[in-house]
Amino acid sequence: MSGHSKWSQIKHKKANTDAKRGKAFTKIVKEITVAAKSGGGDPDGNPRLRLAVDKAKEVNMPSDNIKKAIMKGTGELPGTNYEEVTYEGYGPGGAAIMMDVLTDNKNRTVGEIRHILSKNGGNLGESGCVAWIFDKKGYILVDKSKADEESLMMLALDAGAEDMKNDPDEGNYEIITAPESLDAVKNSLITSKIDISLAETTRLPKNYVALEGTAAEQMIRLIDFLEDHDDIQNVYANFDVPDEDLKA
Repeated sequence: MSGHSKWSQIKHKKANTDAKRGKAFTKIVKEITVAAKSGGGDPDGNPRLRLAVDKAKEVNMPSDNIKKAIMKGTGELPGTNYEEVTYEGYGPGGAAIMMDVLTDNKNRTVGEIRHILSKNGGNLGESGCVAWIFDKKGYILVDKSKADEESLMMLALDAGAEDMKNDPDEGNYEIITAPESLDAVKNSLITSKIDISLAETTRLPKNYVALEGTAAEQMIRLIDFLEDHDDIQNVYANFDVPDEDLKA
């Protein structure tokens, strides 16, 4: 695996697969509820909610489910009170891991996360131990077959993007924005009839830890366990593994 693009695509496809058994639905409903609670129930005036609703539509969540999740966030319907927490730690080979969590019971969740890490070659760290390795950014993927590189770059930069990357080994352009500019850049591309493969806020590593063999397999297995946890919304890590290990 080279860079962020391939792993983002794998996670995106996994989310669509998980939706078939309801795993993704549960996490997106939580995100919609918290987004509506923190910024109001109107997606047009709440960028975080709009992104969550877009994600719900991508996995074909029924509109009634979306509406109820928003109403729980705004207090129009009774709902669970979720707390937002970020946990940090290390995986095999010293790779950095950050986890965005929404939970109604911090003590239960942190205990379960610590257990998953310790059973899979990792450990939970103190707050701030790896946060400096990651930059919070808006992140957009566009399939190279959907746009001309020069035109796409001009359009993205004019809309407020910070950078666009073209990895010759990958089939996508990566557009990087400030988190608050993601919505404007995304809308500009949509208005210009450019298909977007993925648009999200994420944490991009400033550097990567190369893993291979057993350590790579351990790390991928650890990430799978963490992403399968109901309270963990997002997992970010700075590992880099060869394609053959990823396929295996």
